[in-house]
Formats: sequence, structure tokens, C-alpha cells
Amino acid sequence: MNRRAVVWAIAFGFGAAAGCGKTASSPPAASGGATPTTAVEAPSGGAIPHGDHNPHHGGIVMMKGDLHYEVVFDATGHRHQLYFTDAVREDLPAALASEVALTIHRPGEADEPVPLQIDGTGESWIGSGRAVAHPDKTTVQVRFTIAHEPYSIELPFAAPK
Repeated sequence: MNRRAVVWAIAFGFGAAAGCGKTASSPPAASGGATPTTAVEAPSGGAIPHGDHNPHHGGIVMMKGDLHYEVVFDATGHRHQLYFTDAVREDLPAALASEVALTIHRPGEADEPVPLQIDGTGESWIGSGRAVAHPDKTTVQVRFTIAHEPYSIELPFAAPK
């Protein structure tokens, strides 16, 4: 099985099997205990923890404990973003995290580090890099530090639809 297929299987297969807040039989491909999530409609009448895993910005929603984060990749390379939300998906300030960066892994090419910085509104981390010609064959390592704990995960490159 190729690297791309393995990453997709880990990122999305375990999330569907495990569900929110439960542990899969095998650990996810991340340091810091990330749990991939799938889209679930939140019940009406109020927010419940982990009741909403829909992307709010068109990206991929993942979890680290009760922290949700959404990574938005841009195939043109001009605007990669990372947003943080709490257990009920309320926005958190970008400054919650530090040492935030992406590394894009393209087949047959050297890795491209993409340092991120807090955007002008303080809502997300943002950075730019080169265009991604083959998103279906590309993966991205996402790294950040929360409460002095480094975290990283490798995800499939998925540009917004």
C-alpha cells in the first residue's frame, strides 16, 4: 500500500471506527494522541462537547484531547491556515499555540517547510508556499505546541472543495 493510502486509512478509517472521544484499537498516526474526526451534525438546542465536527473553514477537522483544530490547505500554495476551537467548537485565539508549522511532502521532491504566523485578526495561523501539482499524492505534516507539549501529525493534502 502506498504512503498516501496508508495516511488516508489512518486519518479517516480510525476516526470513523472510533468516533469522538473514544479510542480506536490501534493508535492514530500522530504524537500527542490526535483523534481523527468525521462530520456529524450537532443536535439542535445547544452545543454539546464533540457534537460538531463539520469544517467551519472548508478544511480537515482533527482533535487533540478536547481541542479541535481545522487545517485548510490551498493547492495554489498561497494560503494554508490552521484554526483552533474548543470541545463545543467555539473559536479559540491562534495565540493558544506556538511553534506552528507545516511541512509539505511531495513525491519525488524535497520536503517544503511552511512556517506559519498569526493572521491579522488573531483567529488563525497562516502561511504560504509553492503550488501543489498532485494533491492526491501529497501529504502534510502539521506541527504545533500547546501548553508546552509539542504535537505533530501527518495528513493527506486536501484542498478545499
